Amino acid sequence: MSAVVHPDLAAYAAAHTTPPGPLLDELERETRVAMNGADMLTGHVEARLLQLLVRLCGARRVVEVGTFTGYASLMMAAGLPDGGELVTCEIEPAHAAVAERFFARSPVGRRIRLARGPALATLRALPAGSVDLVFIDADKEGYPAYYEESLRLLRPGGLIAVDNALWSGRVLAPEDDEDRAIAAVNDRAARDERVEAVLLTVRDGVLLVRKK
Repeated sequence: MSAVVHPDLAAYAAAHTTPPGPLLDELERETRVAMNGADMLTGHVEARLLQLLVRLCGARRVVEVGTFTGYASLMMAAGLPDGGELVTCEIEPAHAAVAERFFARSPVGRRIRLARGPALATLRALPAGSVDLVFIDADKEGYPAYYEESLRLLRPGGLIAVDNALWSGRVLAPEDDEDRAIAAVNDRAARDERVEAVLLTVRDGVLLVRKK
């Protein structure tokens, strides 16, 4: 992932964001040392933004499409009230194993249910209008289908947050299927009368969508 925000500004933003705590620091270190694709890790600025969104919209049920090693999962779960639930979808066993190990060590881990397997199957099994917030950060070619299914799941006033919405700038001139899928979701949200949308230049871009 190429920097969209200047690295010095990104570092400044990180230094002026509430730190994640020792368990998440440990998870980040292990992910960077032991896992392929460590750049898929949600940074603590974006994860803190997600946690604040969970709190601000009063979410009790959150769905995450793409767990990786569980960094964003733990941050969002900490924003839920007692009795809240985060359902997180992961197809890669090695990623799920790390996430579950850290969930077990966290006091908010009991709020998280990890669903292994294809995310669309998990989403389609959930009832319409039952979710307050969806975070999409998985295979990019699946983004259009995840967007539509997320809208079905959301209650009115619920939020979708789509990660990598700027895709290192490649959305400006899409060349492959991943580029085109992300650009298609950005275009759809901007014109979708069912929603209000804003594309933020946080990290690699975060598209926020509110269902009317």
